[in-house]
Order: sequence, then C-alpha cells, then structure tokens
Amino acid sequence: MRAFAARRLLGGLVLCAAVALPAGLRAATWTVKPGDPVQAAIDRAAPGDVVEVMRGLYVGNLTIAKPLTLRGVGRPTLSGGLRGDTVRVSAPDVVIEGLIVRDSGDSLLDQNAGIYIRPGAHRAVVRHCDLTYNLFGLWIEKADDVRVEHNLITGKREYATSQRGNGVQLYNTRGARIIGNRIAFVRDALYVDVSHHALFRGNRLHHSRYGTHYMNSYHNVWEDNDSWRNRGGLALMEVRDQIVRNNRAWANSDHGIMLRTLQDATIENNVVAGNARGFFIYDVEYTTLQGNLVLDNEVGVHLSAGSTRNRVEGNDFIDNREQVRYVGARDEHWGTERGNYWSNYLGWDRGDDGRGDVPYEANDLVDRLSWQHPTLKLLLSSPAVQALRLVGQQFPVLRVPSVVDPNPRMQPGDKTWSKWRGKQH
Repeated sequence: MRAFAARRLLGGLVLCAAVALPAGLRAATWTVKPGDPVQAAIDRAAPGDVVEVMRGLYVGNLTIAKPLTLRGVGRPTLSGGLRGDTVRVSAPDVVIEGLIVRDSGDSLLDQNAGIYIRPGAHRAVVRHCDLTYNLFGLWIEKADDVRVEHNLITGKREYATSQRGNGVQLYNTRGARIIGNRIAFVRDALYVDVSHHALFRGNRLHHSRYGTHYMNSYHNVWEDNDSWRNRGGLALMEVRDQIVRNNRAWANSDHGIMLRTLQDATIENNVVAGNARGFFIYDVEYTTLQGNLVLDNEVGVHLSAGSTRNRVEGNDFIDNREQVRYVGARDEHWGTERGNYWSNYLGWDRGDDGRGDVPYEANDLVDRLSWQHPTLKLLLSSPAVQALRLVGQQFPVLRVPSVVDPNPRMQPGDKTWSKWRGKQH
C-alpha cells in the first residue's frame, strides 16, 4: 500500500523543466495538478526550484522552509480551511506569485494570516496574488527587503473592525517595497510599526479604519497613493524623516492626513479633499508642508499641541468650512517666504506682485463669528463685515492667537483644484 502511495505521489509531482543557475546549479520546475498535495511538492523541491500549481482548489496549510518560487498557473486557489496561516514562509528568497490565497484562521492572538512571512525570511516577494477572507492579508515580521507588489487584499468583511486584521502588517523590518496594491475591508490597510527605509507607492486603500497607520518608523517614502472612504487616510504617529508626496486622501470620515509627534519630514504636493479634517497636525516640529491642495474639508487644518518651527509654503486652502482650527498661546506664522493661498482672504494687491498687502489671519473676529453663525458667510464681502475685521485688527483685546500669513498669494497654485470639489465623506 505504501509503495502504491509513493508511486502516485511521484506521478503527481512531475518534473517539467530545468534552467541554468549560477555556479552550475540547475533549478527544477515541479508541477502540481488538482488532487496532488502542494506541500509534498514543496518538500521535494530543492532550494531555488520552482513549484507550479495548476488551476484548481487546494485545501491545507503550507510551510515554505527553503528558498523557492511558488507560482500559480491559471490562478489556482490555496485555502487554509479557516485555521492557522494559509501559507507560512520561514526561509529567505521565497517568491509567491499568481495565486489566490484565502481562508486563514481568525485568531488575533496567533496573528493568523493569508501569508505569514516569519523572522529571517528576508527578500520575500509576493506579487500578483489575491489575498481574500484572511484575518491578516500579509504579516511580515523581522524580514528585510520584502517586496509586496500588485496584489488585491480584502479581509473578513462581516467582522467588526476591531476583530479584523490588517491588510499588510510590517513589524520590525527594513527596506520593504509595498507597490501597486489594492487593499480594502480590513482594520488598517497598511500598518507599519518599527519599520524603516521602506517605499509605499501606488497603493489604493479604502473602506478600512486607516488607509495607512505608521508608528515609530523612520526614513520612509509614501508617494502616489490613494486613500478614500476610511476613517483616516494616512496617520503618521511618532515618526521622523518621512517624505509624503503626490498622494490623494479624500472622503475620509475623520482626517485625510494625520501628523502626530512628527519631526524632520516633508509633506508636499498632496491633495486632501472632502474629509472631516484635511490635516490634523499635533506636536509637529521642523517639518515642511508645501504645495498641498487642502479643499472642501469641514476643517482644513486642525493645528495644536505646540506644533511650531515648521515651514508652510505654497499651499492652497480652498473652500474649507473652517480654514484653520488653531489652539495655541501665540501666533503661528506660515508663508513667510512665498505665501499660501486662502480662498476667504479679502485683502488687496496694490503692487500687483501676486501677494496680498495685508496679512491673512485664520482666527480673526470675523472667522470666529462665522463659525458660530454660518449665515454670516453670505455677508463676508459687505462693508459692515469688513469694518468688523478692521475693528478686530485695531483692538487687540478682541483678538486671539492665530495662524498668520503675512503676504498671502492672490491666486491658487493648483489650476485643476475644482475637479476635487464634491468629494465629501
């Protein structure tokens, strides 16, 4: 009986091709057909081999403990049977591509994942896969130079948000490349903790708690990502040396971009539209915000907790119900070099140099009255309201600390801003 089973196993695992490798080694390609055990093919393969899985459904929990490529042909499905990790990787230089990976267990304690990349599994690559109905899509722990590219990741939609896992979780990693993924219906689409020198580019993140949640991570680049219809688009918390550029965050029910306890970062050329709060800036220092479009939010910028010594230049603040909500003991000066554009600025430009002649103050007497009595906005251009603004300037007793732009720009820098109207959450 054992001899028959062995012959059947060898018949199912067909050695299809060989390719040359450096140093005279040869990589074999093993083919797994429906009904054949995938784990047996992985166990028989030598380091550097390719295991090709033909289209079909394969149920079981897989462990990859050697460098190899696991490749789907015709998009086969690997199901974990709703227990444990569907695929666990514990060796470096593993490539997983072209597969549907689904049905992990649902233990938050054990961190069940569609693909769990274990400590030491450096340079793992996961690309062109669908990871669906897993607790965590990908859990990556203490593995460096991992690449996660062009995957579709969705979670267990019927679970409460607090009971879901994250789409991609990075913990204690370096050099990750997270590129071109679509992630939705998870707790946080990308969760980044103690992970440095990573690149996040071209990801589409929606219908989760946070599109991206950073904690204690340094020297990362976040660019050309879209975050919409989350609670928060991007949350950077207790980090430094970040570059956040050319992203779009819209229709999030709380904030578009949160900067909390942040230093030495550059936040530039982002679109933040139609959120409850465009930017939430808390305890931020020595950071540059430039070229951002902040439009049609309930609050354009919520600024507090000693956020100072920052460079804020060339931004467009357009049609936010409240341009800046500022809590501070003294004025905060923005735009001292080249100014920002404020759609509710009512000053003039006698020198015709594109810069206003009187300062813009975000929290002046008229602004505070208009927050309390929204219908007052219908009269903002009237002589009476302008007289109130003048009175506030002449009698400091009526004035509160404010964000002050000494010579604001008269025209927005982004000429396509109007296409971002109507994106409210």
